[in-house]
Amino acid sequence: MPVPTGPERPDADKRTWEVADCFFELIGNIVSQGEQLAQRMGVPVPFVKALHTLECPMAMKELGKRMHCDPSFVTLVADMLEKRGLARREPHPADRRVKNIVLTSDGEALKEQLESELTALMPWNRALSDSERAQLLALIRKMLRADDQAAGAGASASATLPGPLASLLSSALKESIPQDGAPQSDPTSPPASEGEVTSDVSPTSVAG
Repeated sequence: MPVPTGPERPDADKRTWEVADCFFELIGNIVSQGEQLAQRMGVPVPFVKALHTLECPMAMKELGKRMHCDPSFVTLVADMLEKRGLARREPHPADRRVKNIVLTSDGEALKEQLESELTALMPWNRALSDSERAQLLALIRKMLRADDQAAGAGASASATLPGPLASLLSSALKESIPQDGAPQSDPTSPPASEGEVTSDVSPTSVAG
């Protein structure tokens, strides 16, 4: 490992880790708030991300792409949404081999409630002005573009949940809802949001 040279290098390294530490703390706070919100509303954590992501009707494949997770995990989330009466599957009008997921009226109401509460929780809404939020968004998008360019062809593969993590989240989600679809007293699942956050900011996607 090369030894840092020049007086500026140590300060640059320090700033890099200060930024990283702040990001880790911010993401941890957002994940924790998301988990608490899911618990208050009596839904597993993956529902928060799924309901926020859904623009109905939406193909299952597209939902998986936007959630940055394995298709089997998206299927499980869709199954649980159906059991709760929050969504239903419908054939795509142009291709009956494709299944769209559509929110029910209860699902739409829960989505609206979740997004309203999430908006109030987000620290950039509470601490930043409109112009500061615009600057923050531009900087984040700049970093994401640079990350995509660096990753190249492997970007999409790295954004999905790895097999072991997807299996763990699937098991947790199954345990969080009994077979009849009724919520348990503590329905939150283990770090689905963390999986999300590590995938994009997320979670690997969950939030994003």
